[in-house]
Amino acid sequence: MRTLFLNPPSYEGFDGGAGARYQAKREVRSFWYPTWLAQPAAIVPDSLLVDAPPAGLGLADVASLAGQHDLAVLHTSSPTFAGDVKVAEALKETNPSLLVGFVGPRVAVEPEPSLRASAAIDFVAREEFDFTIAEIAEGRPLSSVDGISYRTGSGEMVHNTDRQMITDMDSLPFVTPVYKRDLRPEDYFIGYLRHPYVSLYTGRGCRSRCTFCLWPQTVGGHRYRTRSVASVLAEAELARELFPQMKELFFDDDTFTDDRPRAEAIARGLGRLGLTWSCNAKANVPRETLQVLKDNGLRLLLVGYESGNQQILINIKKGLRVDRARQFARDCQDLGITVHGTFILGLPGETRETIEETIRFAREVNPHTIQVSIAAPYPGTELHRQAVENGWLPDDDGGALVSDGGTQLAALSYPHLGRSEILDSVDDFYKRFYFRAAKLAEMSAEMLRQPGMAGRRLREGAEFVRFLGRRGRAPAAQ
Repeated sequence: MRTLFLNPPSYEGFDGGAGARYQAKREVRSFWYPTWLAQPAAIVPDSLLVDAPPAGLGLADVASLAGQHDLAVLHTSSPTFAGDVKVAEALKETNPSLLVGFVGPRVAVEPEPSLRASAAIDFVAREEFDFTIAEIAEGRPLSSVDGISYRTGSGEMVHNTDRQMITDMDSLPFVTPVYKRDLRPEDYFIGYLRHPYVSLYTGRGCRSRCTFCLWPQTVGGHRYRTRSVASVLAEAELARELFPQMKELFFDDDTFTDDRPRAEAIARGLGRLGLTWSCNAKANVPRETLQVLKDNGLRLLLVGYESGNQQILINIKKGLRVDRARQFARDCQDLGITVHGTFILGLPGETRETIEETIRFAREVNPHTIQVSIAAPYPGTELHRQAVENGWLPDDDGGALVSDGGTQLAALSYPHLGRSEILDSVDDFYKRFYFRAAKLAEMSAEMLRQPGMAGRRLREGAEFVRFLGRRGRAPAAQ
């Protein structure tokens, strides 16, 4: 079947597609690669991957593709589902014979409600969907494909047997040739990564049990299933050949450093290739491992600190101690490893005092850059279950996760801490972290050391100030 893999048009600048962990429009322009769609696209011959948001494509642009295809696979998310349904309906209107399927965490955990949302959705794929989609694209009857829920011609909802998780990760083809064929690396921006960058997964799943984390609880699972070191290095070398403009390779595994011997082996191979690279990491990597990674081309670690309050880390099952995170931060600073730290406000147990504690902690460990998110109770996560059971989701909006413009909202509300206070604390966090004399001097020094960064940082700074300006003016340096 002529197959279209589509990350649908959405809010302008919305980074919530088939590669984003946090589905919202960020403070500065940000786009992750649609890796979860690129992977099945690499399996299905002669398919087409269209990533509408970073390419600036609208509904009319993608609807025109419907007549050229027999199968359309749309990646959806909880914040974008209603809009994605409208895209599916537009595709069907253009080509009534088009078979339309939805994939992604939203439909994986709510298959029947998703199907009932529109007659334009013929099937949804649950769990990992790579080979599921490949079998459908071969023309197999939907009744014979594991891992899907679908609507029969009479309107009956059918839920097929679950698909087994992939154990041989080397059986998946490389995604970088699909990037080369269908995407422009220059369209993808992440504020803390060098531009242009390329990202890919070396494995799926995460051993940690964080109650808020989307992918492990919906699609990836809690077993870290990995590609062989040889496979990872072969694709890294291919990426270097396909994208000579690539400034950085990013490994998007939930926690690349969970398997430390493997991470060190990959690092040594990357060092031989002469690549600059970065990855996700938990704030408990020992100094000796950090040294090996740094010595072999590691530039930056993306680290989920989440909170500076120990009890909140216990509440969310983070498996991390604050004092260990402090030592990790000191080790990274000593070794010259740049850190982008992520924090979440509004998690269970949050109070005005714990927010203040987390802001102080962030200033103390002082990552180079930060991202401050609001606790998002995505369906399928333990955090969502807790929110429903405890009445933390207000009735007036059903726990909306994003605004009409796609920016993050505070969905959870506690008796002692309301949504507006949680939302306002994000601005306060950013201002108090960045608008310090020492931090401003640090960022200025970076631009002086790297003149090529000046234009980008000034653009991002203007975007950031405009973001803060929506709810108040940025304060003077302190």
